Amino acid sequence: MQSKKRLRAVFVIFLICLGMVVAKLFHVQIIDHELLKGRAEANWDREIPFGGVRGDIVDRNGDLIVGNRLAPTLYFMPSQNREVKSAATALASILNVDAAKLEEKMAKREVMVKIAPEGKNITKEQADEIALLQIDGLYTGVDFARHYPNGELLSRLVGFTGYDGNGLAGIEYAYDEILKGTGDRIRLYTDAKGIPLPHVDDGFKTGDKGASVELTIDLRMQEIVEREMLQAMEKYDATQALAIVMNPKTGELLSIASAPTFHPAEYQNVDPSIYNRNLPVWMTFEPGSTFKILTLAAGLEEKVIDLHKEHFYDPGYVMIGKARLRCWKREGHKDQTFLEVVENSCNPGFVEIGQRLGPKKLSKYIKDFGFGESTGSGIAGESKGILFSEKNFGPVEQATTAFGQGISVTPIQQVQAVAAAINGGYLYRPYIVKEITDDKGKTLQSFGPEMQRQVISEETSKQVREALESVVANGSGRNAFTDGLRVGGKTGTAQKVVDGVYKDGDYIVSFIGFAPADDPELLVYIAIDSPKNSIQFGGVIAAPIVGRIIEEIAPLAGITSREGQIEKEYRWGDSLTHRVPDLTGMTKGKITSQLYTYRIEWHGSGEQVKYQLPVAETLITVDDVIHVYTE
Repeated sequence: MQSKKRLRAVFVIFLICLGMVVAKLFHVQIIDHELLKGRAEANWDREIPFGGVRGDIVDRNGDLIVGNRLAPTLYFMPSQNREVKSAATALASILNVDAAKLEEKMAKREVMVKIAPEGKNITKEQADEIALLQIDGLYTGVDFARHYPNGELLSRLVGFTGYDGNGLAGIEYAYDEILKGTGDRIRLYTDAKGIPLPHVDDGFKTGDKGASVELTIDLRMQEIVEREMLQAMEKYDATQALAIVMNPKTGELLSIASAPTFHPAEYQNVDPSIYNRNLPVWMTFEPGSTFKILTLAAGLEEKVIDLHKEHFYDPGYVMIGKARLRCWKREGHKDQTFLEVVENSCNPGFVEIGQRLGPKKLSKYIKDFGFGESTGSGIAGESKGILFSEKNFGPVEQATTAFGQGISVTPIQQVQAVAAAINGGYLYRPYIVKEITDDKGKTLQSFGPEMQRQVISEETSKQVREALESVVANGSGRNAFTDGLRVGGKTGTAQKVVDGVYKDGDYIVSFIGFAPADDPELLVYIAIDSPKNSIQFGGVIAAPIVGRIIEEIAPLAGITSREGQIEKEYRWGDSLTHRVPDLTGMTKGKITSQLYTYRIEWHGSGEQVKYQLPVAETLITVDDVIHVYTE
């Protein structure tokens, strides 16, 4: 009886244990099946990564600035190949590397070896040739390298990526987290020895492409600007040069360039000071006479001068205490209106404007125009410049600041400030990124004009524009005159400071110009550092460059009219010019009878002129030929 009870108890315990085993099996194989399978696969899998597809960088019109190209990378599993030496020898001949070093890397006691840098970012041709070898344990992962369809264009702005695909400089660095993509991955399942598992299918993980960045840059304008800048570098044997084109009504940077340039894919071959310094935002120097635009604007706003009714006498210098501050013209400009002070870029005249303003008001306008702080353009490496402190802003410092000497500013600060002086008085923040979109074209973030404050009135701004248009027609900026376009602007010539001392014969020459002068849509700034082979004046070197740039990019911005243009004043040494008469519709006899003295070349056998080149009202020299075409 006792034994039966024991047997019954044992049987019950057996049933309970059996039930627990069955329940556990059910839990493991049914409920936790996917979880445990995933854990097992995680122990078995070997991932071959595909490089993340980095987002594109495009210009304002959608044209590609930086994209991607296919660049495969090799991976090797030593456990799957017993002939590592022969495999390394075969690979080395295609990759053009040392076979012994490659064998040493491939023989490492690792599950998977990334053959880098020897087998990273190889060409498609190399990948095809390697595939024909059919080397056991060798896998090709899809990778991408940056593609630069425009070569060196915009290199110091966009920057470059490094060995691991991360941004290291420029836009690539500043927007790295946005541009970076997560790559696809192939999952291979093997045992501990690296032998493929026949009962488990290989897998694939899909990554995400990085977002694309659309810049405010116009590639067509950029090509023109960089061409002119590089030609100037060669012609004048300059140390470096920079350029900025901005829409003064919005703050959009349409072109930004530095020279010398480099190819982003070969950044290792150039001095780091080149790719680490985006000159338009990094470089600081005395602005010289381009700064006089802001002194002029402040003087007009405070009504301390009248451009047309007031006169100023310039003997060639001005005494501030015991300091003699000279005009660039040693003998002086003598009696002038204040408009002529601006046209002649007369230093003593601007010292007078600064004194009438007083130190507090002059300092206030300088800060209101954005000097002394970063513009917030979003471009990496931007400097703040250097201004006199309030306690060090004495009479001499006030005088030199009025004509752009003794302070240090960045080119982008100058462009921002001058834009405010000519656009109605509104200080806009310069910006370089227009939009960020995902790989499906959906807008993630957009940027637009950001007006910070109004510095001067619209009436004052109009007077500034008129004065600067007169500078180009009749003053120091005459070499920027462009027939058919109303151009205004100002020259700048600044002696370089080395170790706190002005260096004789070493200058930065510049010119800032805008068009149309009555309603500016383009603002162009050029600075050439240490030019040679020429007289070192901004009006001689930089002004004609800006004139040519404006002439070429104006049609791209839709600017064509010359209505109201001031005629360029003739000076001794200038070529004699005249406006082309309208000859269309006239007969040969009538043209002859009116005693036109122009050189005319006839095309066609008809009597009446159908059209002509150049067209009517074009400015030509006396030696130019007018071509007329008859019916």
